[in-house]
Amino acid sequence: MRSSNPVFSRRGFSRDNGTAGFTAAPQAGGPAAVGTAQGNPYAQGAPVNPYATNPYAQQDTQYGAPQAPVRGDVMTMDDVVARTGITLGLVIAGATVAWVMNIGLGLAIGAALVAMVLALVQSFKRTPVPALILAYAGFEGIFLGALSNYVNTLVSPGAPMQAVLGTMAVFVTMLFLYKTRIIRVTQRFTRYLMIAAISFIVLTSVNLLFMVFGGGDGLGFRSGWMGVVFGVVGVLLGAFFLAMDFKQVEDGVAYGAPREESWMAAFGLTLTLVWIYLEMLRLVSILSGDD
Repeated sequence: MRSSNPVFSRRGFSRDNGTAGFTAAPQAGGPAAVGTAQGNPYAQGAPVNPYATNPYAQQDTQYGAPQAPVRGDVMTMDDVVARTGITLGLVIAGATVAWVMNIGLGLAIGAALVAMVLALVQSFKRTPVPALILAYAGFEGIFLGALSNYVNTLVSPGAPMQAVLGTMAVFVTMLFLYKTRIIRVTQRFTRYLMIAAISFIVLTSVNLLFMVFGGGDGLGFRSGWMGVVFGVVGVLLGAFFLAMDFKQVEDGVAYGAPREESWMAAFGLTLTLVWIYLEMLRLVSILSGDD
């Protein structure tokens, strides 16, 4: 199953078409599978367990199945956490600089355009480029900091902090729902989420065009009670994308993806969290009654 996140769509992390976590290939150190490791994009082509922890064992004495030599330099959960911490740290640092220096919206929009270009370039590369990912995080942070400062000063005081807390709550909630398998990422889940996301983006784009050429609030999709509805939908879409990101990370670790892929995992998680924060910021601003 492919991820809806453009960063993951080329990576081949997914294990199969089943439910996340229940139809996985053998984990590192687990019993070897008999037959070829079908569906594993990182298998070495041998009909053995590519994640065996004993590099010298030719036979699994407990299960009687041959094992392959251990693969070094593979992605771990610690790698993903560390890289994600670095990228989010740069986003926060950029946002802090923009806030303290009171950068105007003109420069903020320029930073957003640069961040978008960097994100697109990285998304279409077959291998992660840490410099691109870190540069994206920095420019994205500048945009978010300037926008948040504007909203806090002129639109809704306190909205950025509420949006940050809301984003953290969404992340923790989705992580709990995913780990407890209350939410299961399947092909049907992905298909419906993609349809909803595309529809959301199209309607938002149409509304933006009406705002630019017609003035006012456009079709009203991003203000008033319709804005609240769209804000809630946007947050929910971001939350469901988080579940898909969690699955991609889980599958990458289970399959022994190259360690460099942890940068792509961090990139994808950062993109999703930025989406949620922006939708949460707009929603809080509207609910404050000042938008």
